[in-house]
Amino acid sequence: MTQVLKKSNNLQILISTKGRNNLSFLDNMFKNCNTTDYSIIVVDQSESEKDLNTISEKFNVKYYRIQANGLSNSRNFAISKSSADICLLCDDDVIYEKNFSEIVMNSFNQNESDVITYYAKNDNGSLFKNYPSITNHNYKSISYINSFLIAFKREKIVANNIKFDPLFGLGAVFETGDEYIFLRNILNKKLGLISCSKIILTHPSESSGQVAGIDKNIFARAAIFYKFYGYLSYLKLVHHIYLLKKKNMISREQVYRKFLVGLNGIKKFKSL
Repeated sequence: MTQVLKKSNNLQILISTKGRNNLSFLDNMFKNCNTTDYSIIVVDQSESEKDLNTISEKFNVKYYRIQANGLSNSRNFAISKSSADICLLCDDDVIYEKNFSEIVMNSFNQNESDVITYYAKNDNGSLFKNYPSITNHNYKSISYINSFLIAFKREKIVANNIKFDPLFGLGAVFETGDEYIFLRNILNKKLGLISCSKIILTHPSESSGQVAGIDKNIFARAAIFYKFYGYLSYLKLVHHIYLLKKKNMISREQVYRKFLVGLNGIKKFKSL
């Protein structure tokens, strides 16, 4: 049997942010909760000389300021500094539900899984995405997951050397796809990866990762194809453009240009 995880300090929240002058944003994130109940790591990507460690003392917060660019670098740094049994990845613009920590800890207590993903709602109260109704994740279902909805057993992730790819994610060469690669590596390592259909937070409605037909997403998706499929990526790209057209995410007049965007994504990835 898996050891029951009862204490809240067995959960650590890993927050990525950028250019902060204070930690007041935590008040909004945890306005439905008591911030001091949680162990929090804040990774601030900033060139500022301002040190917020003193400010963080009023919270149960460990604050780190790093100059490395890209969200994936921030995530990896946070994981390297984490210490709890269970870690929950987080952005700085979410608002947690009052019982989010109970949902997370109970889901791990009730399952043998190493990694669990959750649901979010948008600021209109509806589901953030049309999540697939599944329990055990597969290569298709993980494409619906945002990194701020991923919790994991720290020991398993560290022991298997699973990290975010610094080439992908906000602020990187390829601006999306970071969570997909992270979760795909988890599946490839045969770790347990399941979905919990409970809502743990609210996220603003607009998300760059939600618009599959925009250039930067096609550029990144094509690079992911090449990363995992090699030269089969060209066929995968053709099929992807076909699906975008079929779902009316791009127009017929855009098909050729969008295909070229994808080719440029493959070319760029091959050059790195």
